[in-house]
Amino acid sequence: MGGTERYFYGNYTPVGDILVIATCFLFLLLMRIAFITRTRTYVLFRLLIMFLIIAASSSVGFHFFLSRANEHQELLITMLRASYHSALYISLFIYIAYIREQMHLDKRVTMTAILPMAVITLGLCVFEFLSAVFKWGFRVVGNDQALETINLFPFAYVAFCLVIVALLVRFRKRLFKQVMTGVFGASVLAFITLYIQERFEQSSYTVATFVLPAYAVLYMMHSHPYNLEMGAVDVSAFSDLVRYSRKRKKELLLMSLQLVNLEEEGKQYPEKVKETVRRFASEYFRDATLFQVTNGTLFLAVDKGKNPDHENIVNKMLNAFDEEYPSYRLPFKIVIMDFDEGLSESNDYAGFVRYVESVMGNNEVHFVTRADINEYQRHKYVLSELQDICKKGDLDDPRVHVYCQPVLNIQTKKYDTAEALMRIVLPETGMVYPDVFIPIAEENGIIHPLSLIILHKTCEQIRIMLEQGYEIVRISVNISTVELHDDSFCLDISSVIRKSGIPFEKIAIELTESRSEGDFVIMKSKIDELRESGVTFYLDDFGTGYSNFERIMELPFDIIKFDRSMLMAAGTDMNSEKMVTHLAEMFIDMDYAVLYEGVETTDDEERCVRMDARYLQGYKYSKPIPIEQLTEYFSKKA
Repeated sequence: MGGTERYFYGNYTPVGDILVIATCFLFLLLMRIAFITRTRTYVLFRLLIMFLIIAASSSVGFHFFLSRANEHQELLITMLRASYHSALYISLFIYIAYIREQMHLDKRVTMTAILPMAVITLGLCVFEFLSAVFKWGFRVVGNDQALETINLFPFAYVAFCLVIVALLVRFRKRLFKQVMTGVFGASVLAFITLYIQERFEQSSYTVATFVLPAYAVLYMMHSHPYNLEMGAVDVSAFSDLVRYSRKRKKELLLMSLQLVNLEEEGKQYPEKVKETVRRFASEYFRDATLFQVTNGTLFLAVDKGKNPDHENIVNKMLNAFDEEYPSYRLPFKIVIMDFDEGLSESNDYAGFVRYVESVMGNNEVHFVTRADINEYQRHKYVLSELQDICKKGDLDDPRVHVYCQPVLNIQTKKYDTAEALMRIVLPETGMVYPDVFIPIAEENGIIHPLSLIILHKTCEQIRIMLEQGYEIVRISVNISTVELHDDSFCLDISSVIRKSGIPFEKIAIELTESRSEGDFVIMKSKIDELRESGVTFYLDDFGTGYSNFERIMELPFDIIKFDRSMLMAAGTDMNSEKMVTHLAEMFIDMDYAVLYEGVETTDDEERCVRMDARYLQGYKYSKPIPIEQLTEYFSKKA
């Protein structure tokens, strides 16, 4: 500054700088606890905090020794002042570098903005320390007093701030709106604090103004971190929004987008998709928030009160989405719904959306109805009951019921075999059928305990009927191929049969064919092991979809069950009947028995007999009945 001016530093208290030091150490502690991945932005932010600690410490030391100045301490005082200013210059430069890193600015911006600022920062620091050594522009004249003719700090501070603001404004579309608001708001507070300090001729809170934007950065980008490329926050923040909105009785709209091919953790979004997501999240609704629930699933939460025309906006977004879809053509699923009180209370929107998506096809848009929510609540209830059944591990659990469908033996004209079918009877829903609970059990890894229960109850009924003199060749139990991966599968099955006291050959296990090479190897080893004990094996649902004859021939099945679709096909014309007949003859020649499922009429029965049936099963003979009623079909020994 021009001329010679006398500066008084008596209006200083170390409270502001000490508070800055304490706050910065708290930041470092929180970062050590909260951060997992050490990215470059993490390193830059740590450097920023460390230089703010250096600046605050130098400020305290400078004012402390200035108040006790003597001729031997003048160099120490000027060096502390140089360190104070230099640490603030470097902090401002780190802010610029941090913004560049978070916005993923290209090399052109780095060359035109970042590198020149780096050179300027270095030059300012060198000047400050040379000034301290050669006493340029600053000289101690007494306690609390110094003469200052050159002070570049105010001008440099303004220049740095202008560069930061210019970057934020120029590339504002790369930074999510909430982050922009937080950083700008903190910067405005910093300028106001500096202005008030100057008005009261204070110098105690300069470094504190640098901490305010740092606090905004820590909270906005590292507390509930924004994915700045997508403009999204994580799922825990969504849970907070649900709780807050429910408490304030806000009506919200939820739109979810699942990009099916990107669900796998670590999959990268194409740049075109990132750009589209950012734009859709910010341009259509007022104050909407985007959440990244999984790697491939995004939620957009909209305050309906701030968007009274939300229905029109949704339609506009979907039309725009359809127009842009050909440019990237990734399979997607979109779910749109109003917030629901029940789902808000349990904070289970993520689970509900996953459930809806599981029954959707690719490239579909689904508007949620009350029926969807009711079905999901039923799904959750069934799952909780199944989990409770498995947790208790009671093989006699009354909620698991065994039904059986008798099978007619063509050779003996008797019912001496049957298929055991599981049913679940629950207090709130009554009877639950396998097409509902089996997929739930398989998906959640709890199917094996249920199979052991039905096997146990089947064995117990066989034992009772044998003791009563009934003639039973065997009863089959369906087993999921998922269970075969359990190392203890064979041991569990053998243990249940052995404890019942019945012969192993009275039990058969029905398996469906798997396409997986790994499943095939495991299935073969498990069949081989249990067949040595006398257990019989059925290949279930032959003729539905995929069938690999080479693999079937390698698996030691005893009975091949032809699905009803084969029986229906054979009824269309003579050529189809001949084809099915030849398949049956081929299996019989290789010592397999053939069982036809789905026999409903006398015509079905006669056709199956012509096609070399050994066993017949279907509604013509009996619907599934409680296993205790098998005594009405089975005969006692003479």
